[in-house]
Amino acid sequence: MSSSNTNSHSKPQPQACLFPLEGNMALKTHSPSQPHSNKHGHGVFGDVYTITKDMHTDHHNPSFDFQIRLPPLPNFLGSREAREFFSGALAGAMTKAILAPLETIRTRMVVGVGSKNIAGSFVEVIQQQGWQGLWAGNMINMLRIVPTQAIELATFECVKRAMTSLQNKWEEDGHPKLQIGFIDFNLPLSWISPVAVAGAAAGIASTLVCHPLEVLKDRLTVSPEIYPTLGIAIRNIYKDGGVGAFYAGISPTLVGMLPYSTCYYFLYDTMKDSYCQTKNKKTLNRPEMLVIGALAGFTASTISFPLEVARKRLMVGALQGKCPPNMAAALSEVIREEGLKGLYRGWGASCLKVMPSSGITWMFYEAWKDILLVQNGNPF
Repeated sequence: MSSSNTNSHSKPQPQACLFPLEGNMALKTHSPSQPHSNKHGHGVFGDVYTITKDMHTDHHNPSFDFQIRLPPLPNFLGSREAREFFSGALAGAMTKAILAPLETIRTRMVVGVGSKNIAGSFVEVIQQQGWQGLWAGNMINMLRIVPTQAIELATFECVKRAMTSLQNKWEEDGHPKLQIGFIDFNLPLSWISPVAVAGAAAGIASTLVCHPLEVLKDRLTVSPEIYPTLGIAIRNIYKDGGVGAFYAGISPTLVGMLPYSTCYYFLYDTMKDSYCQTKNKKTLNRPEMLVIGALAGFTASTISFPLEVARKRLMVGALQGKCPPNMAAALSEVIREEGLKGLYRGWGASCLKVMPSSGITWMFYEAWKDILLVQNGNPF
């Protein structure tokens, strides 16, 4: 009896849920310190900790609850930044697992390998390597995207908060001043967008850390006959150029990444805020995140795509024995050989990959953030 009473007063633990939801589903958010409520929140398609399904199949018991529960996630991620980092890693891994074939086709078309159209590239890969060829380099792609997406999204969130806090502090305490002789200049920094700065920082940080994995992924995708496995690729690249070979093309990569990353995060945040103001709401739901994320990715990719073409040329040019000396030379080479339209060769395949990737990544990222941060008692 005493044991039963002790258990009845023990503090309940929050429990996370799986999705998708099917059928006539009622969503309920249960908090240890709050009464149950049927009000939808902003978790995974709502702040969902319990999934309850009403099934009207029993004539004598017309309704009963069917619940799917997961145990509480381990509390090993103490800080907000760590949980955002982990959310980004999970979102990136899940997105890449779904979209790996499109990444393979996009890379082949951008660097000019094989067919010049999307359907032809799919058929060509399947004929030469079988269906598994569509996932060529996917292992290294997964190893690449987990740290890349984690670093990128965590850096974006951290820098955005820091820049916003700094601007607010300068507004209260006064702007920095520059003195030249007897003349003082105020340096108002309100015109600097924290989102744009955070986006640029996110792209630079993830590129510097994860560029060697990008090199490996491109080699495995473009030349599987020379680099059939990850181990062979690492050994051959190191043998040919040492550690520096893993950072081949780092300068053009940074040049190409900077405008894309800045535009991508700035556009997403701007469109999100504008939409919420127009609809008089505080946050986006999951389908809205999917659409706005896709539009941000499409626009940023279109703006920066010529730099992406030049970057890919530089990175794999050594494999074909004709590597341009710099990005300007690569752009000139593309225009000379294919005209201006060559700067957008593979643009369709890139958009086909970037749009769903951007939208799905934001949807998964916000969903995981809601689970991890709400479970930590620190709702975002």
